[in-house]
Amino acid sequence: MIDIVGVRFKKSKKTYYFDPNSLNIEIGNNVIVETVRGQEFGTVVLKKQVEEEGILNELKPVLRLATQEDEIKNIDNRNKAREALIICEKECEKYNLDMKLIDCEYTFDNSKLLFYFTAEGRIDFRELVRDLASIFKTRIELRQIGIRDEAKIIGGLGCCGRATCCSTFLNSFTPVSIKMAKDQGLSLNPSKISGICGRLMCCLKYEQDGYECVLKRMPRIGEIVETERGKATVVSTYTIQELVKVIYTNEDDSEYATYNLEEIKRTHKFNKNYEEMKSELKDEEVGIEDLKDLEGE
Repeated sequence: MIDIVGVRFKKSKKTYYFDPNSLNIEIGNNVIVETVRGQEFGTVVLKKQVEEEGILNELKPVLRLATQEDEIKNIDNRNKAREALIICEKECEKYNLDMKLIDCEYTFDNSKLLFYFTAEGRIDFRELVRDLASIFKTRIELRQIGIRDEAKIIGGLGCCGRATCCSTFLNSFTPVSIKMAKDQGLSLNPSKISGICGRLMCCLKYEQDGYECVLKRMPRIGEIVETERGKATVVSTYTIQELVKVIYTNEDDSEYATYNLEEIKRTHKFNKNYEEMKSELKDEEVGIEDLKDLEGE
């Protein structure tokens, strides 16, 4: 077993792992570490022991615990980065570059100055980089990011009224598809299922596994199922409640009933007359608004 520490940096909620280098490090300590970008200032968020076989790549070491001078320098770097962002915006206007600057940061040792931006397509910023390098006398790096990354950096409030997940606790983005919204019975109106970034809300992913587990057992709309009263046709399903609404048809009349999923037996056969039957049903009888009928029960 070997000791490792997890460190987080200012712009990332992701945890990176380092060799504690025999230092007496506690959770919450600020440390100076060696990264591929150079020296960085970060905060220790976890300590643990892992099997040596579980380490795929050689861990870089923690150089030292951050001193008061290091913390002052880190604050100075943040202030200088804000000033650099203003200067870079003016330079972008000078070259008429169609790009939106999002953020800027120095590495702790000032060996590199990074600018993050969004743009519709590729941007030729070679002249801009040369000018910035002559102004700041350090290595310049411009990184084009996506609009989800922009939302993560800037932050904001989601439609739930809370701070966006990406800017608070999400370490990385996971794929979100329109199928998830369909499985969860949500409105496919883009304004209702999109986050502040304009992409599908990350939270659609949270309950998807649960929905998929239930949907595997749920009958399809129009499927014939067996109930205690005989065979009936499914007209709507309520995944969260695990309820199924069916219709019994006869020569004189039609009757609706609602059952728990465990109270019916699937036949995996489709009612060939369902499409014709559906056109005769009233919208309010087969729509998702039927859930209101269950609120008082």
